[in-house]
Amino acid sequence: MTNFVPTPSVPAPDIVRCAYMEIVVTDLAKSREFYVDVLGLHVTEEDENNIYLRSLEEFIHHNLVLRKGPIAAVAAFSYRVKSPAEVDAAEAYYKELGCRTERRKEGFTKGIGDSVRVEDPLGFPYEFFYDVEHVERLTQRYDLYSAGELVRLDHFNQVTPDVPRGRAYLEDLGFRVSEDIKDSDGVTYAAWMHRKQTVHDTALTGGNGPRMHHVAFATHEKHNIIQICDKMGALRISDRIERGPGRHGVSNAFYLYILDPDGHRIEIYTQDYYTGDPDNPTITWDVHDNQRRDWWGNPVVPSWYTEASLVLDLDGNPQPVIEREEKSEMAVTVGADGFSYTRPNEAAGAEGFKLGAQL
Repeated sequence: MTNFVPTPSVPAPDIVRCAYMEIVVTDLAKSREFYVDVLGLHVTEEDENNIYLRSLEEFIHHNLVLRKGPIAAVAAFSYRVKSPAEVDAAEAYYKELGCRTERRKEGFTKGIGDSVRVEDPLGFPYEFFYDVEHVERLTQRYDLYSAGELVRLDHFNQVTPDVPRGRAYLEDLGFRVSEDIKDSDGVTYAAWMHRKQTVHDTALTGGNGPRMHHVAFATHEKHNIIQICDKMGALRISDRIERGPGRHGVSNAFYLYILDPDGHRIEIYTQDYYTGDPDNPTITWDVHDNQRRDWWGNPVVPSWYTEASLVLDLDGNPQPVIEREEKSEMAVTVGADGFSYTRPNEAAGAEGFKLGAQL
């Protein structure tokens, strides 16, 4: 399937971090109850069609936009760049790639200035911006701090049918790979890629796409995640807990996956590691190692591999979903020809807990 994206002759934009996601929800009141009353995100601003939310430590206008619409989907994966000139660079870069772009000097959402949105080579709606409205950083507002406080937007996760193609494209865009999952034939099933100095700003998961697998918010400690589980149980919405809590092998992070009223997947995430050194090694995991996705060896629920949110084009229409042709991680994990191991010597042909590390 792989048809690699050409590298433009113009420089890639200098991306700082993932900054916000705009999602379309079908019932704004129900979504507000979930994200504000249950998860405790802070309302910066709202109107009859939009709610702008931020996490405790954020100083830009929002990390999440809930926009009322007819179909649950994702309208933008938004990245902040290092200077206003980098918005120009992003526009030039994607135009040379032959991608559709749209530029708005006034921004696409409140609180965000000059921005460019693109339909990227993988079919995702990416946005790049620098100018923002600053708001109060709530770090010392302990009167607002909840037991399950979400403190930062951490990352996106994207489902694409061609991970190698996506990886090469994002590396050209300036992302570095912290960890990936492969098999002994060299098939890549997933890759974790970063701009800030953590494990990832976005990840590519192999599957039918383009779709949004999840958006992740960080907490300070594990007990914040456990509190969210207890709260959801007390509210009798534990059926919205899809997976976890647990600890990932990949990233080492403690995690929880929950579903919002429209089925958008949210990860609550904490305790990954620093990746900022220029020679930070890429860790490669064997797809058959059953501790890669859950360090405790718990099986992954099938919906986690198959369900994801649609993404929109720049006209607001859902992008067509293309089926993955290569072997899927779902098939390897639970299929008839799959096997897994905890200790390599119990799996014929296994060469180690991980395939190895490379620079």
